[in-house]
Amino acid sequence: MEEYTISLFGHRVLGDFRKIEATLYTVLCDLMRQKQYVSIYVGRNGEFDFLAASVVKKAQSAIGKEKSSMTLVLPYFQKGIEDYERYYDDVIIPECLEGTYPKGAITKRNQWMIEGSDCLVCYVDHESGGAYHALKYARKLGKTIINLSHIIKNS
Repeated sequence: MEEYTISLFGHRVLGDFRKIEATLYTVLCDLMRQKQYVSIYVGRNGEFDFLAASVVKKAQSAIGKEKSSMTLVLPYFQKGIEDYERYYDDVIIPECLEGTYPKGAITKRNQWMIEGSDCLVCYVDHESGGAYHALKYARKLGKTIINLSHIIKNS
């Protein structure tokens, strides 16, 4: 089975949840229909991440759970990881993050996610913060990028 891996990134604080939610849902459903199997990496560090996880679940219900999986990629161990394991299909802490200072671990985790992905699906509407730096890194690596902000602005 051919696996297509995407990473989801967005700003910590969002504006129009409904437009972002609807656009992300459409993009994810399209990818799940087009690809044999979609593996999705998500974080848990802000409003976009929480919204994205919810939208992935909704898309999985609509398209079929057998077409995708959602993996929570943590930068370091966190209390309550058992609760995460019940919600996400998988929860991982990349080995390369072992011993990394917590603030630096988030950036390093983001790079790990992007390096292991075919595509970055993001909501980046300003040029600062972790999501913007993730977008720049994905561009540098030549990854396919779908920026929901551009789709929303052009609709």
